[in-house]
Amino acid sequence: MTKLPIDRQQIAAVEPIIRPHVRRTPILEVAGADFRLDSISLIFKLEFLQHAGSFKVRGAFTNLLTRTVPKAGVVAASGGNHGVAVAYAAGKLGVPAKIFLPSVASPEKIDCIRRSGADLVIAGDRYADALAASELWTRQSGAMPIHAYDQLETMLGQGTVGLELEQQSPRLDTLLVSVGGGGLIGGIAAWYGSKIKLIGVEPEAAPTLSNALIAGRPVDSPAGGIAADSLAPKRVGELMFPVAQKYVEKVILVRDDEIAQAQAALWSVLRIVTEPGGAAAIAAVLSHRYQPAPGERVGVLLCGANTTAVNFPMSIAKSATLAAT
Repeated sequence: MTKLPIDRQQIAAVEPIIRPHVRRTPILEVAGADFRLDSISLIFKLEFLQHAGSFKVRGAFTNLLTRTVPKAGVVAASGGNHGVAVAYAAGKLGVPAKIFLPSVASPEKIDCIRRSGADLVIAGDRYADALAASELWTRQSGAMPIHAYDQLETMLGQGTVGLELEQQSPRLDTLLVSVGGGGLIGGIAAWYGSKIKLIGVEPEAAPTLSNALIAGRPVDSPAGGIAADSLAPKRVGELMFPVAQKYVEKVILVRDDEIAQAQAALWSVLRIVTEPGGAAAIAAVLSHRYQPAPGERVGVLLCGANTTAVNFPMSIAKSATLAAT
């Protein structure tokens, strides 16, 4: 039997190391009827409330706190959220950071990185372009690379989401997780193993894990769609793939319009704002592409909220008026 790259014991060992630096994000249990889904319970893990707006900060702190960081600091390539997380964690720990983003990164993510004090470089149109540029910088500078998903420490940090969720909702039947490069679902799968039904959710425009499972190995896939700045790497990670093969029951593909509708539903019903990648998992349920059994307790990971989809111009104008009087 092939030994998997990570396991529960390793995740449990990392958790106390990063605990002082990350939030224990809450869960919210909602009757399925609130979303016109009868006879089920929805348990949302509100990981978008994490520092830096996504789960990615867990992996960032794990890398910085368990590896030897050189004087040159760290470098990361990202569609957006990983870069925000590394910039945030590096800033908190006083470590120099250089972040490479593609041009598809959202303005909010770009602004977050700039506000953190990290050095930001826009390189190419897609994550793969930013990754290639970051690898060149690594060779030139000697900085420590922090991979967005295909790195042991990154997966271990993301696996602490599963550890927390099991403590908060021990009777979960199923968990739906958005998939990009696979570090999150890989870490969570390593924590849960076969204890629950684990479902991956991807945009139709970026079927990286779907294609990998069909091919039996990570393969290049399309990288587009509404969630291109978070769920559209060229391929899933080599480290996560055997974990997904063993523990991910299936992967569901959702359309861009279904993701957008899920964002709207989260706002309408719960007043929750997520970015497209953060809403992909619930899109699988609301579109009925995943159909829970009666009485099923369905966990849904809402994993990111770095978006400019909502702004408050009237509130800003009112605040400015009040401040002037």
